[in-house]
Amino acid sequence: MNRRTSPESLAKLLGIPGSRSLEAVLKAQLIAAVAREELRGITHAELATRSGLPRSAVTGILSGSVQKVTIDRVLRLVESAGLVADINVRRAAAA
Repeated sequence: MNRRTSPESLAKLLGIPGSRSLEAVLKAQLIAAVAREELRGITHAELATRSGLPRSAVTGILSGSVQKVTIDRVLRLVESAGLVADINVRRAAAA
């Protein structure tokens, strides 16, 4: 995924609140990072064991079924893959 969509443009495109689009973008970025770890040989079963999530949930999340997935579950997957998430917060541009 080379193209980056800003939360603001996603919110406008979908007609949803900015906070929901920000959450969607964050989830997508975090899940993509975990999915890249699959290329290094970590399996869904290993992620499930390490995270305490059912394997079916891990498979669903990594295959794109994230509509009802909470951010804490995604963060558990990030941690179970041996990754650390860094989040930067900045002041919004003046409108």
